Amino acid sequence: MNVIQLHQVSKTYTHYTHGVDRLLELIAHRSRHQSFIALHPLDLTICHGQVVGIIGDNGAGKSTLLKLIAGTLRPDSDGQCEIRGRVAALLELGGGFHPEMTGRENVYLSGTMMGLSLEEINHLYDRIVDFSGIAGFMEQPVKTYSSGMFVRLAFSVATCVEPDILIVDEALSVGDGAFARRSFNRIMQFKQAGKTILFCSHALYQVEAICDRVIWLEQGQIKQDGLPSRVVSAYTEAISLANKTLLQASSASTTSSITRIPVEGTAHFTDIKVSVDGITGRQLEALSLESELSLTIAFISDPNLPTPSVGLLVTQVDGRVITSAGTQHDGLIIEREPNGKAKIRVQFPKLALLKGEYWIDVYLLCENAIHVYDKATNIAQIQVHQRGLEQGVVSLPRGWAQV
Repeated sequence: MNVIQLHQVSKTYTHYTHGVDRLLELIAHRSRHQSFIALHPLDLTICHGQVVGIIGDNGAGKSTLLKLIAGTLRPDSDGQCEIRGRVAALLELGGGFHPEMTGRENVYLSGTMMGLSLEEINHLYDRIVDFSGIAGFMEQPVKTYSSGMFVRLAFSVATCVEPDILIVDEALSVGDGAFARRSFNRIMQFKQAGKTILFCSHALYQVEAICDRVIWLEQGQIKQDGLPSRVVSAYTEAISLANKTLLQASSASTTSSITRIPVEGTAHFTDIKVSVDGITGRQLEALSLESELSLTIAFISDPNLPTPSVGLLVTQVDGRVITSAGTQHDGLIIEREPNGKAKIRVQFPKLALLKGEYWIDVYLLCENAIHVYDKATNIAQIQVHQRGLEQGVVSLPRGWAQV
């Protein structure tokens, strides 16, 4: 069953340099405004139970599309937007909240706007407050809330009312680590329950892991729509081509060897060492098909969390991903100390990379390798040399025979 159907839906914004220009335009019947097409006319159908990722650069029209579906924006006159079911949307920080009203009052206001009765809101109120974790602030005006508290309350309201369609637009990136983890658990519960979810994020790994369909918007138009692996790969390649002249060495990040006690619900790296043939450093040289690449990775996590997983990416200087590896995918069960510490090592004997310059990114993820607790990007640069003239980026194992 189709729950979202858009037909020739578009959105154009007008801008007047001076307030009086709008009146003069009406009187003189001459244009005195500038127009910006945020979304060109498009047709879109989303079925019940689909988890749809929306990706694209800033200004591509992602938020405009989601606002039209949520009903907080009206499409241009020719467009038709048909939505079946209750929609809950996290579109903007504190969107829909009245700053002068208390948290409690805003819960009732938001619930009423979603079509809930007073009795239904009374029934859900304690569950909303409990999930948000800000019970001590519910009688204070929300204008006094931090950005994290806004997100906590808004997400709690949106998900506790059991919507048929949930729209999330980058809102979770503001929350703290522990709440972000709980939020992703809640989203996964919605997915397992067969709810329709629209998930807009710049975290492409999470989009690919969570969604079963991805829409790539570019300059207000649908560039691609299809399987996550295909669309995300195409989008990543486009970004790489656009940024291939960008030198990333200056943005190389480092990891601290100081062990900090993790905040509840979080995890972080404590040390990462990259070595080639026993030599440790951040600028290393290797010989293709002969050298051994080794990473030693230490982390600490909240002991009450399921044991995190570790993943890594090998990229070229333009950001193109060459290969990846992860403990969850490879079936390694990491054993932690009682305080949540752990250390692992991954080795690549007879490194299969051909000549070129490569970078390594390391990620600390949840047990399902979806939610990112911590990341260390460009932690080491590896210059690979080779014997012979073999072309490409990797040397695949092979065998030749006369037949």
